[in-house]
Amino acid sequence: MTAIRMIGFDADDTLWRSQDYFDDAQAEFERIVGRYVDLADVRVLDALYAVETANIAVFGYGVKGMTLSMIESATQITGGRIAALDLHRIVEMAKGLLRHPVELLPGIRTAVEAIATDFEVVLITKGDLFHQEAKVRDSGLSDLFRRIEIVSEKDPPTYARLLSEFDIDAGQFLMIGNSLRSDIAPVLALGGWGVHMPYRTTWAHETEAEINAGHDARMCVVTEPDALPDAVALLAARADDACVD
Repeated sequence: MTAIRMIGFDADDTLWRSQDYFDDAQAEFERIVGRYVDLADVRVLDALYAVETANIAVFGYGVKGMTLSMIESATQITGGRIAALDLHRIVEMAKGLLRHPVELLPGIRTAVEAIATDFEVVLITKGDLFHQEAKVRDSGLSDLFRRIEIVSEKDPPTYARLLSEFDIDAGQFLMIGNSLRSDIAPVLALGGWGVHMPYRTTWAHETEAEINAGHDARMCVVTEPDALPDAVALLAARADDACVD
């Protein structure tokens, strides 16, 4: 028995590819809007990001919120000149995003299985409920997790509520994920532990986080799923030492 009892896993870009598809969609959005404005003079993706960020509180995360933000941005950037046919292209692009296959990251199932032999594991993800449920189902990983939680936001209050439901203290919980903002910083702030596994591309919103210097000992960084079991074991040993001290 170790001080750490439960391991949480993020889903998108931790278990399977996700941001790649959003990046492709943003590139296509830029091509569509480029029919109406000079891309050399208009920072299209910056404008889209500003609208997306402002709309999170209204639309939440995920493909549907991104699509509505794209339609709003396209209308603003083009001064209302964008054709209905091109708005329809944005909608069709979103449907493609919702239907894309689930592609697991290499080695992730083996890593989750290895960690699950020593700890309870749960899945905590955010985004559109229907889309996340479909991806969890299609991933073939759902049988590995004690619980699967799909939440609207991943912040300290949300994690505190989940930990209360799990009946464990924050110091007994470790979160694994690609996002500093959603997976690591809020858990560390509560007194938990974290393994940051950055994906090769990350939405700018998810990188906006500050890690307190005093939290460095309660987190580590890995680059591949194969390194996750050892990282968890390292932090579990630190947690045990902290209990002894």
